[in-house]
Amino acid sequence: MNSYIVHIEKELSDLRNELKNHSLYKKLSTLGDVQLFMELHVFAVWDFMSLLKSLQINLTCVSIPWTPIENAELARFINEIVIAEESDYDVNGVIKSHFEMYLTAMCEVNADPSKINDFIKMIQANVSVEKALENLKVPIEVKEFLNFTFDIIKTNKSHLIASSFTFGREDVIPDMFISIIDKASLENSKSYNSFTYYLNRHIELDGDEHGPLSLKMMEELCGGDTQKWKEVLETAKKALQLRINLWSSIERQIMNRN
Repeated sequence: MNSYIVHIEKELSDLRNELKNHSLYKKLSTLGDVQLFMELHVFAVWDFMSLLKSLQINLTCVSIPWTPIENAELARFINEIVIAEESDYDVNGVIKSHFEMYLTAMCEVNADPSKINDFIKMIQANVSVEKALENLKVPIEVKEFLNFTFDIIKTNKSHLIASSFTFGREDVIPDMFISIIDKASLENSKSYNSFTYYLNRHIELDGDEHGPLSLKMMEELCGGDTQKWKEVLETAKKALQLRINLWSSIERQIMNRN
């Protein structure tokens, strides 16, 4: 493995272990717990697509007239992830984006989609992400998580966007979702078919395919540029800390309600 990535993985190990072993997972024991978790986690499911789409814009050609791109290997990687995330098969064999799968799973457990739906409506009405979040009654940690994502996107620096995408999402999602499945003691697992399918699908895709490929993308984007790798590490640490903060916030919501 690339020595820079080995260094970054080592530097991130404490944060990753904290995330993997977060006490939130054991709090997901009732239907109400899962409902609350999904109502807030769905915002992280949504903003992932903007990270991915910003990479697609930067690393492939999505303008007309089309022109050849610099790195066809990177373009193929990004396009493959877009296909999987934007038009995958759900538990019933219906083609949906993973975000839409998550909304379906929310409906299945009677989680309230009103906040994410209101947010999407504001975005569709050309309200900025920042302004839409100001008008939304969700914990500050949700807002900080999303604002960080879009601050990184606004830099238009592919290695920073890829860092948040790779080390903040693709490289850690399998561990997080495995922990949810292993540690959550759900009342009736059959009630969560769409949710568990969503979790298992990400474990499969991110662990077996997207995670390793995203590390290759980091190598391509940073090469031997020490400054870029330093910035990648700083971005990755911030992304993981904000995820931990989000999990802790959801945990507090569950405990306060119970």
